Amino acid sequence: MKKIFSGMLVVISLLQLSAQELYMPRNIKKAYEKGTRDVSGAPGKNYWQNKGVYNVQVKVDAVTKVVSGKETIMYTNSSPDQLNELAIRFVNNLHKPQSPRSGSVSKDFLSSGLKIKSFIVNGEKYEVDSDAWGTVEKVKLKSALPSKAKAEVKIEWEYPLSVQSGREGQIDPETFYVAYSFPRISVYDDYNGWDMLPHSDRQEFYNDFNDYSFAITAPKNYVVWATGDFLNPDAVLQPEYLKRYKASLKSDKLMHIATEEEMKAGKVTRQNKWNVWKFKASHITDFCFALSNHYVWDAASVQLKTKRASVQAGYKAGAKDFEHYVDWMRYNIDWFSKKWPGVEYPYNVMTAIQGYADMEYPMMINDTSIPDDLKDARLTADHEIAHTYFPFYMGINETRYAFMDEGWATTLEYLIGIDENGEEAAKEFYKNFRVKRWINDPSAEQDQPVITMSTQVSGAGYGNNSYVKSSLSYLALKDYLGDEVFKKALHHYMNNWNGKHPVPWDYFNSMNTGSGKNLNWFFYNWFYTNNYIDLKVSGASQMNDLLTVNVLNVGGFAIPFDAVLAYEDGTTERLHFSPSVWEKDQKMTDLVIPIKKKVKSVQLDGDLFMDYTPEDNTKNL
Repeated sequence: MKKIFSGMLVVISLLQLSAQELYMPRNIKKAYEKGTRDVSGAPGKNYWQNKGVYNVQVKVDAVTKVVSGKETIMYTNSSPDQLNELAIRFVNNLHKPQSPRSGSVSKDFLSSGLKIKSFIVNGEKYEVDSDAWGTVEKVKLKSALPSKAKAEVKIEWEYPLSVQSGREGQIDPETFYVAYSFPRISVYDDYNGWDMLPHSDRQEFYNDFNDYSFAITAPKNYVVWATGDFLNPDAVLQPEYLKRYKASLKSDKLMHIATEEEMKAGKVTRQNKWNVWKFKASHITDFCFALSNHYVWDAASVQLKTKRASVQAGYKAGAKDFEHYVDWMRYNIDWFSKKWPGVEYPYNVMTAIQGYADMEYPMMINDTSIPDDLKDARLTADHEIAHTYFPFYMGINETRYAFMDEGWATTLEYLIGIDENGEEAAKEFYKNFRVKRWINDPSAEQDQPVITMSTQVSGAGYGNNSYVKSSLSYLALKDYLGDEVFKKALHHYMNNWNGKHPVPWDYFNSMNTGSGKNLNWFFYNWFYTNNYIDLKVSGASQMNDLLTVNVLNVGGFAIPFDAVLAYEDGTTERLHFSPSVWEKDQKMTDLVIPIKKKVKSVQLDGDLFMDYTPEDNTKNL
């Protein structure tokens, strides 16, 4: 049995706790001074964000592998500023040979990039040299866009799909994942102005909440899966497959909408030379789609509290893991909605496509097949769908602060893994896959502060901050506050920033307000230091019915841990201590434990919070 020793050892009221002031960059400070953000954690009274309404017509040529399109963007400048230029972002220019990247690539990754054929703002035509563009470029406006005004932007463009498929590109010669496929207006926000950080293929994305209407022209016999509501299935599917698709929208049971044989036989889509597939999604940060003429198409749906959501999968026949994907996704969407984070899945559809990325997109995921390890495959699906909440529901700036979404997805993956695989297996996976490589490597890049901008760390530093240490901080805070208060605070944060753009200080302040506690000491400890995990038992003594254990926090992180007492009669007892024991002094603590028997030894066990030097965690009495 595990006993809880937390507030019993260290009781400090909020009034007694002197607030730890957290470093805040000057641009973020300015946002608070302007009232666009508030110290309560909520958006400030002057908060604003810009928005685009995108109407996109796009065509995929399966022979030439060229994606071409034209779009109209109605862009609203809600900012208090006059905009003299527009920043245009096209992530897929990453494939151009001259583009800066975080690592080396193969020849099959490279392409010629975006070609702008026409660029018009409010009826005025612009000459743009897209050959010189990177992943984000500014276009100077001939007439400035005033505050609170709108601009109509029309762009015609084309680009080739890269042969090598990663987050997007050719999965095979007749299957394409078409993501980041259209020029978009970059984010203009209250703390940085135009987001001009180039995409390097390491850090991820930051987009406005826009409305998207897509008309996707695909060749005969190609099925299209996409973000958003499928508006015209009657126009593109043959009757039998239309019937199956519509039935899946009401079915709890897996349905095979189309097999590989049916796809290859040309039975599934209308037999026009080209079919136009229409989709719509509102107030979402991105839009993507995939298409294939031979992928298996599975579907079902899941009943949530307020709606029934469609769950679909497209994959190569024989992929043993993807044969389970619809059932796995039905389960995890329901679990995430009810348990952690305990917020209903916000969209009407989720589609998984077998590819190579292990990557999330609004209402879609693109996952590698792992047919020989179904537990790993399922956790991959869990992780990517957990991203629905962070970054999509929350609008996080992943480029600068990846720990605000990857850390949460890692945490949710672990929590649902306990349910799916049992606590012991979930812990082993988390430790082996997430923690070990960090804690066992003492090199400098392993211990950079989590608050460091994601673009300023690379290699191990990026992975540790984004996935490992941030996730451990969320689990430590959950232990410290207890599930009920932690969930209350988390929901407060999510309610504050759903559909908006939070930064780390909005998270810190929201959790303070939502929990009713000043947690700045904890946030400083986990986010602003070069700490790691390393406890040491410096002494232990028993006086009658009290055991005193002197614990040094050599590594510095405020972690939870267990003290395992071995008694001389051969029995053991495990006592749990929450991070509250470090609230008063983060370098050392004395555990004073009431006992009734003679203690032989005491051992500290951090469990998930793996110790750098476990050999000094034990003391014999």
